[in-house]
Amino acid sequence: MVASVVSLASSFIAVTSSSSPSYSSSFLTKLRHAPSLRLCFAVSPLRVKKHMAHTIARATLGLTQISPAFEAPKLTFATKEIDVSEWKGDLLAVGVTEKDLAKDQNSKFENPILKKLDSCLGGVLAEVSTEEDFTGKSGQSTVVRLPGLGSKRVGLFGLGQSASSAEAFKGLGEAAAAAAKTAQASDIAIVLASSEGLSAKSCTASAIASGAVLGIYEDNRYKSESKKPALKSVDIVGLGTGPELEKKLKYAQDVAAGIILGKELVNSPANVLTPGKLAEEASNIASLYSDVLSAKILNEEQCKDLKMGSYLAVAAASANPPHFIHLTYKPPGGPAKLKLALVGKGLTFDSGGYNIKTGPGCSIELMKFDMGGSAAVLGAAKAIGQIKPSGVEVHFIVAACENMISGTGMRPGDIVTASNGKTIEVNNTDAEGRLTLADALVYACNQGVDKIVDLATLTGACIVALGPSIAGVFTPSDDLAKEVFAASEISGEKFWRMPMEESYWESMKSGVADMVNTGGRQGGAISAALFLKQFVDEKVQWMHIDMAGPVWSDKKRAATGFAISTLVEWVLKNSS
Repeated sequence: MVASVVSLASSFIAVTSSSSPSYSSSFLTKLRHAPSLRLCFAVSPLRVKKHMAHTIARATLGLTQISPAFEAPKLTFATKEIDVSEWKGDLLAVGVTEKDLAKDQNSKFENPILKKLDSCLGGVLAEVSTEEDFTGKSGQSTVVRLPGLGSKRVGLFGLGQSASSAEAFKGLGEAAAAAAKTAQASDIAIVLASSEGLSAKSCTASAIASGAVLGIYEDNRYKSESKKPALKSVDIVGLGTGPELEKKLKYAQDVAAGIILGKELVNSPANVLTPGKLAEEASNIASLYSDVLSAKILNEEQCKDLKMGSYLAVAAASANPPHFIHLTYKPPGGPAKLKLALVGKGLTFDSGGYNIKTGPGCSIELMKFDMGGSAAVLGAAKAIGQIKPSGVEVHFIVAACENMISGTGMRPGDIVTASNGKTIEVNNTDAEGRLTLADALVYACNQGVDKIVDLATLTGACIVALGPSIAGVFTPSDDLAKEVFAASEISGEKFWRMPMEESYWESMKSGVADMVNTGGRQGGAISAALFLKQFVDEKVQWMHIDMAGPVWSDKKRAATGFAISTLVEWVLKNSS
């Protein structure tokens, strides 16, 4: 013991004279778990404490900080009913379907808006669409700069065979904003070549506005140099005007702000976004909307008092302590008739633990996104704090921690006890997310909620089943499934309901505990959902969303902000 004390004291001296964060990080791990070390430094505890705090900060941040010059773009929106050929600005973006591009025997557009624009441009628009083989397919675009209009540029943006979904209109807004960014345009107008037959023009305008905000946004917080977008204003033409439409556009911007927060949280590296920092971000949201939101952050000792053994076992190996986050939204102007909970997986980094992620395809370098569920929950909290729906109380819950490796870490074969008393044999430390969610779900049920939706980047099996763009939905409640899928129709996000096959629970049985934490490879996403079900009160409607696929875009190498808009829509549908 004396030898170990001397060794650790020597380490301390080495750390104080070294600028290397790696030394300080390894030393702190020893320091945290050395029972006799306290005696060595009893002479000057305040100095040691101060030095340790400084060392922890260096080890955590790695000198990487958000650029002080970074600012999220701000757009102003206006709705207009004008002749688009008379609009003055930098870019006129026209959303066209394949049908809109039909031409007569003289190769002239038949669509009235395209026909008028083409006439003002001397027929060039029709010629360009033919020469560039622009057919109006989804994702196609062509932008020309020609004299003859009030607009400096005219762009055609394909919407596919028909345009009726929120996803298509959001895509139009994103594509128009991206073209504006390329052209350094400061003001643009967006119009549909055909708006007849749209059942809800205000929802269409809202989707376009949301897409424009997200299309101009670029996460440059960690880049040493970046260009600020020039776009400042967006006019939405031909979809009506008035207070109701203005309200819809404000709603779109509120939701987009939540999505941007979610993206920024997922994009942030694990050396910046620690569990403590995630808790700080949650507290900031509550402070910003303190009229309706309050925050409770539980530390490790408080979680022990609540017997959260499953969650704390995952956190045990990390030098960064766990933080259990609970935000509560209470509606203004009266009591809530319904209580909801949104529970998000909050692993700010997942090494896999002793079942470490290794080999091709393990994606350990992307495991900062293992807190994507918590990002969705906190992004929704930000949006709800701005929108302030009535009649509904919402609890936003995250068990934040890291899954690391050390001498204090959870081992394969360990048995942990969740806060509802159920015991779990850990047969794979890389199936850790469900262990944290177990205690989070028990905690959510104890808040007296009527419905729970949990979200997690839980299984690779769900990606194998549904690919990178669709989230798996697991619930025993048909009514809850209908509610969430109705919300997703408005948001344009993709979900697919998966079976809760009870016979698969056989693979989750343990010989020495109530259950194991993972079954076989087959049906892995289903058995994971069945595991979570063990920690939900039968009286509570519950849904699990496995968003391991759509949380991240490999094409953009960045977070997507998935599920936030759907969650907000679902909360509003439950509002009075």
